[in-house]
Amino acid sequence: MNVTTSDARKAGRGRGKNAAGRLWRKDGAAYLFLLPWLIGLAIMTLGPMVSSLYLSFTNYDMLTPSEWIGLGNYREMFGGDERFITSLKVTFVYVLTSVPLKLAFALGVAMLLNKGLRGLGFYRTVYYIPTLLGGSVAIAVIWKKMFSGNGVFNQMLYSVFGVQGPDWIANPDYSIYSLVVLSAWQFGSTMIIFLAGLKQIPTEFYEAARVDGAGRIRQLFRITLPLLTPVLLFNIVIQMISAFQAFTQAFIISGGTGGPIDSTLFYTLYLYIKGFTLFEMGYASSMAWVLLFIIGFFTALVFGSSKYWVNYGDGGD
Repeated sequence: MNVTTSDARKAGRGRGKNAAGRLWRKDGAAYLFLLPWLIGLAIMTLGPMVSSLYLSFTNYDMLTPSEWIGLGNYREMFGGDERFITSLKVTFVYVLTSVPLKLAFALGVAMLLNKGLRGLGFYRTVYYIPTLLGGSVAIAVIWKKMFSGNGVFNQMLYSVFGVQGPDWIANPDYSIYSLVVLSAWQFGSTMIIFLAGLKQIPTEFYEAARVDGAGRIRQLFRITLPLLTPVLLFNIVIQMISAFQAFTQAFIISGGTGGPIDSTLFYTLYLYIKGFTLFEMGYASSMAWVLLFIIGFFTALVFGSSKYWVNYGDGGD
């Protein structure tokens, strides 16, 4: 008996409905629980991203309708905006100094805490507190007071070493490094992650190394660091992204201007100035997309290089 085309289509639709029904009965509850997050993703993330991408090709001041100008914002950004180039330089200096310093400091403290100290939970809590407080406005204000010309830091320098320090905040030669020190001070979360990684290294490796006559330095470079490279990769990526997005500290310490003479003009701070001080929201949107590209490029670079230095095996030689 021949089956007509319409009968075949009905049979296909029937099978599709049955498959959809089985899928809904199997995963329907999961989709219902995910629904609030999916709605939030569409409204709070994807929607603003699409709007920002459109605005990056327009001249928009938030008070009048946007005007399409194509690549005008990007041409101005890379062709004639000296403060944009300055903000890039300042941000790269901050990233290249603060990230390695924070990682080194966090790893050193984690290795000390991994020695089986009494009251380990107390020390972990104490060292983690700066991370909880470091992004707040109050801490940035206190930091500004501490490193001013007559602040606590200079008073300590003078009382202990007899050295009169400069105004670390107002001097353009040092202002960026006061922010670097502030970033390194917030090493708590990085330290906790390193400490968790150190706890996973079998003690048998160190015992065998000591039997072979390996000292602590050799153990560090042959056992600890090779086995810790996956954790190091994670921390590098997270801290690098966070450093590129740094804003609050520079905003408070510089008074929202990026001074003195743009020495603390972080990229995100200049984006804020363009968007919410000068009301050049189209230009600010184009800056946001450039920042997304920069972060994505360097993240991909780190992941691409990881195959040469990240060790997922059983350690070094």
